[in-house]
Amino acid sequence: MTATLDTPLHLSPDQIAAYRETGYLRLADVLPATELEAYGAEITRLTLELNTQTTPLEERSTYDRAFLQVMNLWRHSETVRRFVFGRRLAGVAAQLMGVEAVRLYHDQSLYKEPSGGFTPAHADQYYWPFASDRCVTVWVPLQPVPVEMGPLAFFARSHREAFGRDLGISDESERLITEAMQARGFALDETPYALGDVSFHAGWTFHRAGPNHSDRPRSVMTMIYMDADMRVIEPSNAMQAGDLAQWIPGVKPGDVAASEINPVIWAAGDAVAPA
Repeated sequence: MTATLDTPLHLSPDQIAAYRETGYLRLADVLPATELEAYGAEITRLTLELNTQTTPLEERSTYDRAFLQVMNLWRHSETVRRFVFGRRLAGVAAQLMGVEAVRLYHDQSLYKEPSGGFTPAHADQYYWPFASDRCVTVWVPLQPVPVEMGPLAFFARSHREAFGRDLGISDESERLITEAMQARGFALDETPYALGDVSFHAGWTFHRAGPNHSDRPRSVMTMIYMDADMRVIEPSNAMQAGDLAQWIPGVKPGDVAASEINPVIWAAGDAVAPA
């Protein structure tokens, strides 16, 4: 099943320019439905098995109503490891970042339950102790995501905006960031996802997702990629300190983010991994 996951996907100069201008890129038909269904079944199974959320949906905070989430599923399943280490998606990230090699930060499954709440506006890099913006999140829906299920929505060109970079995900971030993006004329792209569509967004691109109004779960797998030469900085908030300890263990500020759980998964000139 790894054939497509490791098949290179070459972007056009226009696609790379569009990403760098808007802060995100959505691509169609990146992975076939058969592979997404097979890997998705294992990802969803592990998410539900490893998730520790037991509070009823109606009693949770805004953040906890948004989704169930589990990180680094690749360490629990060889099947998920093959998906997370797929060189096709990492190679696209390398082209978008303009780097020679890509390292894994961590994976993260996001399972928005039926009637699950909205995901407040935020930028991912608020949580990451990175020295540069050469990082990309890939968002892979494991089923179609129409508007009523809460597709990931991007504020176009917002990755260059300084306001809101000190806001963690919350009701306050939803209000303040949305107001600021609207005032600055950054359009919100809420395009639905077909099965096989995949999006990539920069660490400082502001984004959100609507609630899941359907009677079906919205299951998504994400991977966070970084420049293989990414260095760690002194954390600027408690969330970054927690991320440093958990997802880049043993690495100190100033060092390359190269712990044993942050392997290089793509490098220019490497042979395609065997199926």
